[in-house]
Amino acid sequence: MVILVLVAALLLTMFGTWHWVDSRLNKEDGWLTGSSNTTGESWLILGSDERDGTAGGSADDTPGFRTDTILVLTKPSHGPSSLISIPRDSLTQVDGLYMKINAVAQIKGYKSLVGEVEQITGQHIDHIAKIQFGGLKNVVDAIGGVNLCYDHTVNDPDSGLNWTSGCHMADGGTALAFSRMRYSDANGDFGRAQRQRQVIAAIVKKAASSEVIANPARLTKVADAGLTALTVDDTTSPFTLVQMAIAFKGATGSGGVTGSVYWSNPDYRVSGVGSSVLLDDSRNLELFSQLSSGKHKAGTVGTLAESQTASGSAA
Repeated sequence: MVILVLVAALLLTMFGTWHWVDSRLNKEDGWLTGSSNTTGESWLILGSDERDGTAGGSADDTPGFRTDTILVLTKPSHGPSSLISIPRDSLTQVDGLYMKINAVAQIKGYKSLVGEVEQITGQHIDHIAKIQFGGLKNVVDAIGGVNLCYDHTVNDPDSGLNWTSGCHMADGGTALAFSRMRYSDANGDFGRAQRQRQVIAAIVKKAASSEVIANPARLTKVADAGLTALTVDDTTSPFTLVQMAIAFKGATGSGGVTGSVYWSNPDYRVSGVGSSVLLDDSRNLELFSQLSSGKHKAGTVGTLAESQTASGSAA
């Protein structure tokens, strides 16, 4: 009888939580392309650097809704999960028109952006999650800050980041500026993508800690902040979010795969577009084929990772 009561209480709690989460999901249709399914499960994670009055700057600093953060999260049936960045300045061609990938959604619509990502990766995108950067600030504050590391001292007026070289506990405003800063980074947007993945890993680690999980009030606050910051496709459910969280935890842990796509030219010039990142199509298709099938070993991938490894070996 005691076991039955406990099971019933657990089921009621799960049922109540499910509907609480489902009622707060911000859903949008018109994202998914309807392409053929491929191996594993893939999420397209988007973030906009459009200013919303947080961490310096005004709402007019970045016009439109350009998707300046593009990440592909992949969970194969077996093998390591992965979190891979696609540079915002990657050159694409949509309906015969050249443009940077961060402008595709604004000019051609969300479904065209998903289609471009599917062409780059060769993989079907199952779900979309769009993150408001201002909401990220609230999530970090809700979990009590995150530990971040950066081996450079920075005073960057564009992002509002003031950072002393080393590792520090960062509040929401600092974590947001840490994610936005690129002009003071020697690797520019490539370095920013690395730091954004670091912030995501730190949030996932802290949110899954006993410090948060064992505190119902804090857990509810974190969940509410996260759901407010998130917009998903219309097929996403609370179960989908659980799967995504598990994939995030796996990808950002020691047994996961992180990094960026491969490119052949980081300063490729096209008339009317300017400096763009020319991607290495064949290498990226092979990369995501291995990631989706679970055959890729854990570690860091991409052209930047290889160049940093080569520099370290030379030193």
